Amino acid sequence: MAMLKEFTIRTGEQGFYNITQDVKDAIKESGVESGIAVVFCPHTTAGVTITENHDPDVGEDLLLGFERAFPDTPDFKHSQGNSYAHLRSSAMGCSVTVIVDEGWPLLGVWQAVYFCEFDGPRTREYYVKVMGDRMQVPFDDPDEKAARLDAEDEALLD
Repeated sequence: MAMLKEFTIRTGEQGFYNITQDVKDAIKESGVESGIAVVFCPHTTAGVTITENHDPDVGEDLLLGFERAFPDTPDFKHSQGNSYAHLRSSAMGCSVTVIVDEGWPLLGVWQAVYFCEFDGPRTREYYVKVMGDRMQVPFDDPDEKAARLDAEDEALLD
């Protein structure tokens, strides 16, 4: 079972945007009980990450760290003038994978999934692909259950 869901976000100049609820909603909609969810950003000046969700200063500190590690400098040759954002995006990464267990994203107590903007303001898209096994629906009819089990046994013998 797999499902792909697209989301749109309007960003400011730079920032970290908590998208964990969108990931949870995609998992719930998919019906996947056990598997993975991949969050993907198709932009070269933005990214996604998993980081602390308790203290909003963490996002500000990460931006500060990126500004110091990859400052905007006139030495860059890229004609659009946003090479610093490409560097930050490349360092951050464009995807994260989250384990889905019992229909829920397996994140630590202090963790959340964030969309990271390095070159806004913009309207951006990101995707959540959920893959795995759906919850087995209990059978009301014992004959239906027996027929399904027989079919599964035959498939194993093939």
